[in-house]
Amino acid sequence: MPLWRRAQDQTGSALRPRGLPAKALVPTALAGLLALGGTTLLLLGKAVAQEAAAGAGIDPEAMKWGFMAAALATGLSALGAAYAVAQVGSAAVGALAEKPELMGRVLVLVGLAEGIAIYGLIIAILILNQLG
Repeated sequence: MPLWRRAQDQTGSALRPRGLPAKALVPTALAGLLALGGTTLLLLGKAVAQEAAAGAGIDPEAMKWGFMAAALATGLSALGAAYAVAQVGSAAVGALAEKPELMGRVLVLVGLAEGIAIYGLIIAILILNQLG
């Protein structure tokens, strides 16, 4: 029996182990799969980058790295936003259980965490716009 479970049985308190909570694993895993899928698609899509570069008059290698940068900006910002929303959301539920009048502040905090993904998407759009 784990030490934290033994302590919970003896004291009756709701102790939990340290580390990443289980609620944070699902959105983080989904965002990670999205990031890995997009990055893999871009790495394997060398022919697509060469065809797009030929039409735009840009070096295919530069086009490939531009696509990679856009994918990483979107994927990593999605990972960061997923982790932030999971952490802020779980803390917000606990705060709202004790003080329901904090609803407006909690929504602002979750919105700030969600904004991380939007910033990454904007950076990716700017990168792709520079590519032509």
